[in-house]
Amino acid sequence: MLAGRRIAVLGDVMLDRYHRGSVSRISPEAPVPIVEVEEEVEYPGGAANVGYNLATLGVSPLLLGVVGDDAGGDYLRSLLHGLGIDAAGLVCEPGRPTTVKARVIAHGQHIVRIDRETKRAISEQTQRQLLDILSQQIATLDAVILQDYNKGVVGRALIPQVIGITQAHNVPVYVDPKSDNFFEYRGATVFKPNRKEAEDALGQRLITQAEQEDGIRQLRQQLHCGTVVLTLSADGMMLFGDEAPEPQLVPTRALQVADVSGAGDTVIATLAAARAAGATLMESVVLANHAAGVVCEQIGTVPIYHDALLQALLHDLRHPESEPIP
Repeated sequence: MLAGRRIAVLGDVMLDRYHRGSVSRISPEAPVPIVEVEEEVEYPGGAANVGYNLATLGVSPLLLGVVGDDAGGDYLRSLLHGLGIDAAGLVCEPGRPTTVKARVIAHGQHIVRIDRETKRAISEQTQRQLLDILSQQIATLDAVILQDYNKGVVGRALIPQVIGITQAHNVPVYVDPKSDNFFEYRGATVFKPNRKEAEDALGQRLITQAEQEDGIRQLRQQLHCGTVVLTLSADGMMLFGDEAPEPQLVPTRALQVADVSGAGDTVIATLAAARAAGATLMESVVLANHAAGVVCEQIGTVPIYHDALLQALLHDLRHPESEPIP
């Protein structure tokens, strides 16, 4: 059902590097562990990871973002090409570094993360290039995902223009927000914040179900959006809006959480992909919930694969008595 679907992801693309190894001694130069590296791997990160998740689900992604004229940008393009992800929408902005996040992991534990990035806003010329590419491709798209990491690509001037383009062509737009532009996404089809982002934006705690229901109502009212999907980590997800006239809680089905890195990327990709394939909103949220559970059971930023998602669904059907994680 997903074959032939095409979804654009516009946002902050990154390159994730993992240096994995073991520790057997402390450095004589400083009181820090010496990690003997046994494996070095790279993955698409940020908005690029959303595109990766779409690809592993069987969707054809179009990635729109910004890279630098540097080795990181060249490597990310090559990596995406090897994964079959259309990177024609990546714009090179001179003087801007490609966002690279390097993680050092020993015995399954994060030791340190090294970031190379800038958070300044992209230039007006770069913004125009991204919007031109989206306008040229919009008629071929089943959905658009706006993936914001506060790295300067998704700005206040760009957001309403993207939503305007999608609305003019009746293409749904899904939003994974961050704090800087939280209330700028008015008119989005689906708005998917996590609990902390929503708490910070509203200035209130969302711990109890009553607090969550109140918060999700406020968000939809202020954003004038179709649906709000609030992710609640171990508590699952809550949705309210189109097809859900009252807030509905979907408990998580994850069994063992090893690493939450990239789980939000998996959720927004699965939501958009399922809806593009004709699933109802509730069905899409349930699928996204299962997908997040699968990736959280693995170390590092990993995508959801179609077969792994199917296995998780079948397991849940066969073992309905399985308890959510505490």
